Amino acid sequence: MDISIFGWFFLGLVLLVVGAEVLVRGASKLALSLGISPLVVGLTVVALGTSSPELAVSVQSAWSGRADIALGNVVGSNIFNILFILGLSAAIIPLLVHRQLIRQEVPLMIGVSLLLWILAIDGNISRWDGLLFVALLLAYTFFVIRQSRRETAANHEEHQKLITGGGQPWDHHWAIQLLLVLVGLCLLVLGADLLVEAAVTVASELGMSELIVGLTIVAAGTGLPEVATSIVASIRGERDIAVGNIIGSNIFNILAVLGFTALVSPDSLAVAPSLFGFDLLVMIAVAVACLPIFFTGHLIARWEGILFLAYYAAYSTYLILEVSGHDAQTDFSLAMGWFLIPLTVITLSVMAWRYRQVAQGQKTS
Repeated sequence: MDISIFGWFFLGLVLLVVGAEVLVRGASKLALSLGISPLVVGLTVVALGTSSPELAVSVQSAWSGRADIALGNVVGSNIFNILFILGLSAAIIPLLVHRQLIRQEVPLMIGVSLLLWILAIDGNISRWDGLLFVALLLAYTFFVIRQSRRETAANHEEHQKLITGGGQPWDHHWAIQLLLVLVGLCLLVLGADLLVEAAVTVASELGMSELIVGLTIVAAGTGLPEVATSIVASIRGERDIAVGNIIGSNIFNILAVLGFTALVSPDSLAVAPSLFGFDLLVMIAVAVACLPIFFTGHLIARWEGILFLAYYAAYSTYLILEVSGHDAQTDFSLAMGWFLIPLTVITLSVMAWRYRQVAQGQKTS
């Protein structure tokens, strides 16, 4: 294998990460200048910005006729975001969860995940499906921004502090912020082109399917902005942005990335049977598992973060077994799909129910 392929792949990743960072910096400060709350910035602007590598890669893949990479990138990124990034962030510092995430965004993430599975039953994601996703995206964005506008004036000082950092940074002017957005988008497009071409070459050389490449290498690569954003935000104590970025990114990956990809794709996106029968179900199970975890004291504890990391290791093991054609693949997938994941969801649900009972008992005493 030509070693230069890995160089082009790495360069593509660097351009994606730098482009996303520039885009997020400009877009988030531009939004905060308009008085949008930090949580909503995490759910919308930052989430869309950090999802922009996925958008660039999926659109480029669809245009090249590589639907497996386009779809695998979205599904793999959503699994990677929750199990690895959220798990790693919580393992470092326990994350407090905003009530809005529990009541609104997590159920929405579950809902759009289920909707994707339903639309994929016929074996493809059509332009009409993409139009539906984009319409839901516009409605969701309008709703959360309008909701943010209702906040009290007391939060305005917090917004201004995040914009200025207590001083006058070089990018405080809206024109510079807009320029950063444009530069970030250009870097993303170039990086996506390099990464997709290199990933396809690596897949063919190693005998891996394009779907596996999309679920693993490309998904993890395009997830680097979310990794950096959430970990840095959690260390700095900006936990609303840390958690909101992950949940928002998963919503935007389906509604924005897959929606726009399906709209611009020359043909409908064909859904591989293995993606429909396993990976999409894992994505839904992971989304559902968030709800009871978030309910347990509105806190993602370290042990819950470690549990998520363990699940990502198990999922990656399954994909490795699939690539190698190992005999244990079938038994492993059955154990994950019918025992381990449901057991975890049930356990966490019982914990959430017990917590609510204790909380209600404390209120009445």
